[in-house]
Amino acid sequence: MNEAKETLRGIEQKCKLFQQQQFTFITALEHCRENAHDKIRPISSIGQVQSYTEHHCNNATDRRILLLFLDICSELSKLCQHFEALHSGTPITNNLLEKCKTLVSQSNDLSTLRAKYPHDVVNHLSCDEAKNHYGGIVSLIPIVLDLMKEWIAHSEKLPRKMMQHGTT
Repeated sequence: MNEAKETLRGIEQKCKLFQQQQFTFITALEHCRENAHDKIRPISSIGQVQSYTEHHCNNATDRRILLLFLDICSELSKLCQHFEALHSGTPITNNLLEKCKTLVSQSNDLSTLRAKYPHDVVNHLSCDEAKNHYGGIVSLIPIVLDLMKEWIAHSEKLPRKMMQHGTT
């Protein structure tokens, strides 16, 4: 469990760096949407960001921030698998983990996802178009982090015998 908590802390540090560069992220997505001639659809999945990065990203700054986002999503997905291996779960922890796994799935539609207080990532988006086109994708990481912290809090309350690997 300590290893999982440490991994989550490391991801949170990357997320802080990413959040400081949210406008760069939005600008990169905007550039990719323009290059893809895809200005109508909202950014709705991790897979769409991946595709934009691979096929429609033509500057180093945009590529760097998009790859940071994709790297964080990948690490969150791996941490979900690590959580699964720690214990068989309870209805509460299994529900939290399923939500996380669904959210970090490449094809999951994030267009209606919105982070709530205390996360102000959506509020930092400048206009209605930005909120409608990018609100889901910028809400993803804060929501998944909250779910993972909640999973850890519930898991730490479980009797030791339920933990498959003790304190790993």
